[in-house]
Amino acid sequence: MRIGLLSDTHGHLDSSIFRYLESCDEIWHAGDIGSIEIADSLAAFKPFRAVYGNIDGGDLRRCYPENLLFEISGIRVFITHIGGYPGKYPARITKQFQTSSPNLFICGHSHILKVMPDKFNNLLHINPGAAGHHGFHHIRTLVRFSITDSKIHDLEVVELGKRGSI
Repeated sequence: MRIGLLSDTHGHLDSSIFRYLESCDEIWHAGDIGSIEIADSLAAFKPFRAVYGNIDGGDLRRCYPENLLFEISGIRVFITHIGGYPGKYPARITKQFQTSSPNLFICGHSHILKVMPDKFNNLLHINPGAAGHHGFHHIRTLVRFSITDSKIHDLEVVELGKRGSI
């Protein structure tokens, strides 16, 4: 299973994203989608899973949850928009880890690309950075990876270009 992971598009969907996601089986979005049209475009292209973010309005909040917990190819996945990072998780995230024991934790919000193991919680933490133009990040990014037989592998970061350059 090949996954394309986005976050923080903030209403902008670069046309090159579709080229980068062509090889993916599913697209996951970690919130701050920005418009229902972006979600619909991604969902029409590939199977799509998403959570809403703090900038997303009622239309997106009615379609997508705040937290998404599921299992795929032997990996328990937990996705939310505002999630912190290892050693700096909000209490609600720590509580969710205790009840669900995910192997993979995905969040967005910070616009800071991070892929790091969390040895204390025995999981992999991924924040794909920001794929949109709004924010303080310099380079727009997305992440691709594969999940096979309970293993996450072939992870790669895709740079979409500088923020503000279309």
